[in-house]
Amino acid sequence: MRPQETMQTIIARKLAEAFAPDSLRVVDESDQHAGHAGHQPGGGTHFRIYIVTEAFKGKSRLERHRMINRTLSGELAAGVHALAIHAAAPGDHQT
Repeated sequence: MRPQETMQTIIARKLAEAFAPDSLRVVDESDQHAGHAGHQPGGGTHFRIYIVTEAFKGKSRLERHRMINRTLSGELAAGVHALAIHAAAPGDHQT
């Protein structure tokens, strides 16, 4: 972790470095999960990821999710409770 990095910026940086995406958005939705499993005060536990990259071309939805989960394995082990993933290759009809 770099000084002053939030979990949101760590996730965005790691995905950018791993996949050189055409587009990437990481949304911290932790505040929407207060009282649910894995929630911690201050956030950083629940994220929604929107990513479009050539690296996903020809990959199934499951393969794309596994690629992201492998990239973020340290963060998942360190307290990220949930990822909602919208992963696409350029030209896909859904993200």
